Parts: sequence; C-alpha cells; structure tokens
Amino acid sequence: MENAGDPPGGNDLGDFLRARRAALDPHQVGLPDDGRLRRVAGLRREELAQLAHVSIDYVVRLEQGRTRRVSRPVLDALADALQLAPDERAYLFAVADVPQAAPARQPARRKIDPQLQQLLDGMHDIPAMVLNRRMDVLAWNRGAAALLTDFAALPAHERNLIRLTFLDDAYRALYADWPRAARECVAVLRMEAGRNPNDRALTDLVGELTVRDPDFRTWWGSHQVRGPRQLTKTYRHPVIGTVTLDVQQFSVDTQPDQQLVAYTPPPGSPSQEALRFLLQWSADPAAQPGDHTTDQDRSR
Repeated sequence: MENAGDPPGGNDLGDFLRARRAALDPHQVGLPDDGRLRRVAGLRREELAQLAHVSIDYVVRLEQGRTRRVSRPVLDALADALQLAPDERAYLFAVADVPQAAPARQPARRKIDPQLQQLLDGMHDIPAMVLNRRMDVLAWNRGAAALLTDFAALPAHERNLIRLTFLDDAYRALYADWPRAARECVAVLRMEAGRNPNDRALTDLVGELTVRDPDFRTWWGSHQVRGPRQLTKTYRHPVIGTVTLDVQQFSVDTQPDQQLVAYTPPPGSPSQEALRFLLQWSADPAAQPGDHTTDQDRSR
C-alpha cells in the first residue's frame, strides 16, 4: 500500500519514478475510479506495479533505493506504464544502474579547437557560441556578446547560461518569458546530471543554484527532463527591443560534449532587421567597446 510518509530523496531513480507517478492522471492510463480516497497525487504504487507487471514490493524497493540494478525489460515496462516521453525514457535509463553500452564519458572540456574559434569569428551576421554539456560558455563571437551579455567581463566560472539565467538580474531580464526559459534550463541540466552523475562541476552548479534560488530548487525537485530540440526564444533587449530568434544547435564531431549554438531570425521579419541593427551597432568601436577574447585566445 502507499505510504504518504515515505521520505523523499536518496536516489535519482526512485525520486524520478515517484515524480512521474505523481504527475500521471489515473484516467490517462485507463484506470477506473475505485471510489477510494487518494492520499497522494497521481498513480498509487500498486497501480504502477499492475501496469508494469511487477510486484508492489519491487516498486517500493525501487523508489526507496533498496534495489538499484534493474533489467532493461523492466525499465521499458515502467517507462510504458508511466507514458514517458522520449527524453524522460532516456533519463530513466541513464539514472538506472544498468550496464552501459558506451564507455564512460570524459570530463567536459573547457577549451575549443582553434578552427572552431575561427568559424565563430567568421559568423559576422549570426550571434553564436560554443557550450559544453553543463552549458558553460567556452567561446563566443561579437554578436553573441551584443545579444546576450559581455561574457569577457565575467569570471570564467560565471560563464554558464543556466547560472546566468537564475543569478544574473540583467541576463534574467532579457527573457520575455523567464519562467518558461528557466524551466527549460533546469530540465536540460537534470538530463545531463542523470547522464553524468560523477561530474563534480555539474554537481557543484546544481548545489549552488539549489541553495541560492528557490525557483530552481522547486523545479529541480519536479524531475522534468529535456534533451536537445528546436527552440524559439523571445528576448527584450535594451538596445533593439523585443526580438524573436530561432536557436540552432549543432554537435561538434571532434568534441562530442560540445555544441555550437547560433541565434537566427526568421527571414524578412522585424527581428531580422532589429538583429542587423544590433550587429552593426556592436561593430562600431566607439559605440560598443570591449573584447570577446576567450580563455583559449589568452592562452595562445
């Protein structure tokens, strides 16, 4: 039977199962109303066990962290029962203690190849940057600095898009819909934390944000996850006003933990004209002094 007093926390797998179970309406999975008072939101443990064709005791042990090794067929059954989206299913497999088909991932690099920096610098009409899996900003071009923030003015450890989203008031004010953008950041970070549980820098980032921002703390506890996908973001820029841009994300073949991110406006749109003005404005040394030198530039 369900025990509403079970303490939360202790293992990512159990926490995720509880969160997804609580978020699922019993009617979504075709369960009839049995007339019993529901002491918790969503599915009961016995209902999840029934749908996944496992014992109630097994579900309890999974959620309490007393069983860590789970077979792939059982994970598939749990994912089907919980109606997990593809990103959520991938996260479930990442946090479960199952044999990994691929070798362990290496620590995320903080430098980029010179050829990639050259590509960034050549993208005169497109704001662009290179991120690692923690959303650390490894390099950027003049357009990205003009659109988002002067990354060169920040200490290296503060050049992180998720950290800026929650802890930098000026960066936060750029978003026309900050709660939506912030939730997406948390979901991306939660996915990476599941894939890379031994990444100390990622763990430290989560710890800092959990302590310093109550919204992050709440959304982190919801266990929402999201992988890469097509995004459109609207910014309220102090120079050009409201601008809507598509966020293009490209993997870097030579460094799998890095991605090139570019911001492009719809052709012929007011946003395209506004972005063109911003880039021209930022190109004027008198109007926009400063430098976009990266850590890698300084080490050359």
